[in-house]
Amino acid sequence: MKLAIEGGNPVRKSLLPYGQQWIDGADISAVITTLESNYITQGPIIAEFEQAVANYVGAKYAVAFCNGTAALHAACFAADITAGDEVITSPITFLASSNSVLYQGGIPVFADIKSDTYNIDPNEIRAKITPHTKAIIAVDFSGQPAEMDEIIRIAEDHGLVVIEDAAHSLGADYDGCKVGALANMTMFSFHPVKHITSGEGGIITTNSKDYFDKLQLFRSHGMTKDPSKLLQNDGPWYYEMQELGYNYRITDIQAALGLSQMRKLTSFVERRREIVATYQNAFEHVEGIITPFQHYKSNSSWHLYILRFVNGYLKKSRKEVFEALKAENIGVNVHYIPVYNQPYYQKLGYQIGQCTQAEKYYEEAITLPLFPKMADQDIQDVISAVLKVYQAYK
Repeated sequence: MKLAIEGGNPVRKSLLPYGQQWIDGADISAVITTLESNYITQGPIIAEFEQAVANYVGAKYAVAFCNGTAALHAACFAADITAGDEVITSPITFLASSNSVLYQGGIPVFADIKSDTYNIDPNEIRAKITPHTKAIIAVDFSGQPAEMDEIIRIAEDHGLVVIEDAAHSLGADYDGCKVGALANMTMFSFHPVKHITSGEGGIITTNSKDYFDKLQLFRSHGMTKDPSKLLQNDGPWYYEMQELGYNYRITDIQAALGLSQMRKLTSFVERRREIVATYQNAFEHVEGIITPFQHYKSNSSWHLYILRFVNGYLKKSRKEVFEALKAENIGVNVHYIPVYNQPYYQKLGYQIGQCTQAEKYYEEAITLPLFPKMADQDIQDVISAVLKVYQAYK
């Protein structure tokens, strides 16, 4: 069958994106109700949303933010990351994981990934610890939790704070426990391609009252009106700015959408796992293609499904495979370029070649479409397109 990129008919008539939100009438009604209420920001629905997330993951506290990056920044503030502090994280992640360290004047230190899970390697973490190390930001790449038991042991041995960047893993389990109450602080993202959405939004869950208080302070200008925390009190109107915070507040409109979406999270995750099972069955025995591996303690919530096209097996490069799949109207993507490859990080002195497994992974990876709203025919279209391109380039 002639490839679309060579003039043939594409597998699909319209583009299938790699990720997409699923908004229904209940979500729309929840937002409308909030718009018609007395509060569209700084109102009661925010606390309801926070409590729903905390209850779901089994954490004592949750603090919502305008986006996941803001939430990570707040976590670094709460962890007391300051100038010169080193924070170890993965290079295979979105920029926010390490940028949040830079925002606080800290120094990101990149530890290589494991060749099978693509998550940060605990042995590499150990090797990167110095007297200046303050924290670890473990990234749950693609929805599979990092090896949190081992990472927490390392942190306890060295007196480090563990922040879990779980932007990809809402609904996942590690060693029988829901992601969200394992680390000192855990961040979830509610961007439209994630498991649930609030348009934009993020949250930190924690079991620490101290972190909870710091997070709340940071998201609203470093300001408090809590009488128990004021250094003085001129009257009921009085407030104090006690830290240099930011305006990172989420709105009631966003929280209303997020709360409605939380009611569908379980079914969304189940559908993602069904799609992945179909993909695995189609691709796991195809020579020259590496399908995702799951750690025996992990139960991924599958934000992403990534195939690796082994270098040298096909006649064409990864770039050509990617372009051929796009021509078939399959909205493939690549997650991610190693962070230290970015021009800004290069200007800071980071060098290519420091994480060999991460760089090898990046050369071969292609992300396939995966989202609950996909119809069975959409899934078959993806499989047909991948095998069509594979056979043409074999």
